[in-house]
Amino acid sequence: MVHGYKGVTFQNWAKTYGCCPEMYYQPTSVEEVREVLALARQQNKRVKVVGGGHSPSDIACTDGFMIHMGKMNRVLQVDMEKKQVTVEAGILLADLNPQLDKHGLALSNLGAVSDVTAAGVIGSGTHNTGIKHGILATQVVALTLLTADGTLLECSESSNAHVFRAVRVHLGCLGVILTITLQCVPQFHLQETSFPSTLKEVLDNLDSHLKKSEYFRFLWFPHSENVSVIYQDHTNEPPSSAASWFLDYAIGFYLLEFLLWISTFLPGLVGWINCFFFWLLFTRKKESSNLSYKVFTYECRFKQHVQDWAIPREKTKEALLELKAMLDAHPKVVAHFPVEVRFTRADDILLSPCFQRDSCYMNIIMYRPYGKDVSRLDYWLAYETIMKKFGGRPHWAKAHSCTRKDFEKMYPAFPKFCAIREKLDPTGMFLNAYLEKVFY
Repeated sequence: MVHGYKGVTFQNWAKTYGCCPEMYYQPTSVEEVREVLALARQQNKRVKVVGGGHSPSDIACTDGFMIHMGKMNRVLQVDMEKKQVTVEAGILLADLNPQLDKHGLALSNLGAVSDVTAAGVIGSGTHNTGIKHGILATQVVALTLLTADGTLLECSESSNAHVFRAVRVHLGCLGVILTITLQCVPQFHLQETSFPSTLKEVLDNLDSHLKKSEYFRFLWFPHSENVSVIYQDHTNEPPSSAASWFLDYAIGFYLLEFLLWISTFLPGLVGWINCFFFWLLFTRKKESSNLSYKVFTYECRFKQHVQDWAIPREKTKEALLELKAMLDAHPKVVAHFPVEVRFTRADDILLSPCFQRDSCYMNIIMYRPYGKDVSRLDYWLAYETIMKKFGGRPHWAKAHSCTRKDFEKMYPAFPKFCAIREKLDPTGMFLNAYLEKVFY
């Protein structure tokens, strides 16, 4: 019998959302997951599967049964010929990356945070950047899914293909992902080059930047023209680092957090802080190189609120200039740095924010210095309005105010996904408050 715990409190990493599930389970096998689902059916309980808990929204919250997949975290098979790896759904990317490296393999693209599970990363539509690369879920070639009634489905392009198109971005609402097979590439090194620029230069020469670097992104510092351009590209250079504890931690974390806390009393300081830190940390060209996964991922130090929407790539300039104009016209609306801008290739996954279109992701952020919430509502609403105007779709893991009506307009395949969800989970076992806003 699988053992459950009462009285567990779940909080996401940023401590912005939390819940108290009635029962908390940490299964170690498929049979134990099956037992939890059977119990939920008998008692008419809802079930939520949680991974690393990094989603900055309430997508993982429930007052029913919570299944934490952390004990189902093994690498099951490495196929060197096909360069594919099959893993249990609860493996953290922080543990998978070094194991792939031992086999001379790597994932071709990764998000910034590695303390996240394989199933969570694909289910929330996590992405990085690079116009030749899709969201992380596009690297999935097969997976197994345990549905609400205990049926085990094997999904790939050749088996249950219609479910496969839905389940790669599953939102946790189609069942419990058990295993995932990922397409890898040979291990590679990346060189990261960052250099200062201006918003006008980057937006005027966007196509040139996109062609110049395989993994191009840029950071805009609101209330200014300042931009930091970041190129990441394949290299044979030996590992080297531009990191400095004094600049990265003493200045880039401790001093910044203190000044941001002061700005909660004096909001007019935010524009100055953005300019000061650009001058302090981003005005010099910096180069470093390492194994790909060590360059893609970095330590997320600040607790924060974020929004991240995908708009059609060709709308990048227009949308960003409109966001800048809004901030210029409303000096009382303050925006922390950076606005991070990334680019992703189109795909055919039903609820992928990049469904059928090459996309630009525009990530805005408001830090919570010493856990203190900062006034952000006006910024949030203005940003969402601009994103909707340009055909945006929100990142599933991040907080947004959209409802079913919005998603029906945003996603051509939304009815198709809903039909699959209703067939696989007719009683709504895997729903929660977040998902009810999406589907009802």
